[in-house]
Amino acid sequence: MADMLPMFPLGLVAFPGEDVNLHVFESRYRQLTHECDATGITFAILPYFKHEEFSFATEVKLTEIAKTYPDGKMDIRTKAIGRVKVLDFFSTHPGKLYPGAEVEPALWDTEADIDLSVMIVGLIRKLYDTMGIDNVPVAEPANFLTYQNIHKIGLSQQDELQLLGLSQEVDRQRYILAHLHKFVPMMQEAEQLRKKAALNGHFKHLKPGL
Repeated sequence: MADMLPMFPLGLVAFPGEDVNLHVFESRYRQLTHECDATGITFAILPYFKHEEFSFATEVKLTEIAKTYPDGKMDIRTKAIGRVKVLDFFSTHPGKLYPGAEVEPALWDTEADIDLSVMIVGLIRKLYDTMGIDNVPVAEPANFLTYQNIHKIGLSQQDELQLLGLSQEVDRQRYILAHLHKFVPMMQEAEQLRKKAALNGHFKHLKPGL
């Protein structure tokens, strides 16, 4: 059954399960935030990129207005709670300043394949080690879900849109694994090149071949 849901179009892809922090400055979205705070209604983050059609949005709930500025702008925290299919988009929600859309719930499965999780976690850790990243946590395979590191493994916007369109966690795992199998060796080669370039002009201690 279709419902009307407030929409917040943004140039990002949010995934069910993740925490999303937003800076709200337009009056229409300040109105939306105040209504969410007062009534507990939810809204959806709609991925909006030039030349890209949107089919799915991510439903989120407001968890905190972290800061309100003197001019009315706000920093807010939200929790992504589900995925919806967009049936019809309206530039203004009936009687409101902000956009809205007719939507219906869309399945978002979280049943992971442990063997795929083991491979994905291993490759992410190898990627982070190669790039010297030590401040991004990676869950153990038994607790790993794809949304946890999805924005920090070199995926393009198109990749993330493709992933939002996949309802099964196993399919998202396979997509990410295929990406990492290509991306990690590229980053390793780039790092080797960087190290070689850093040696340019230095005296090299090489053992003669004969």
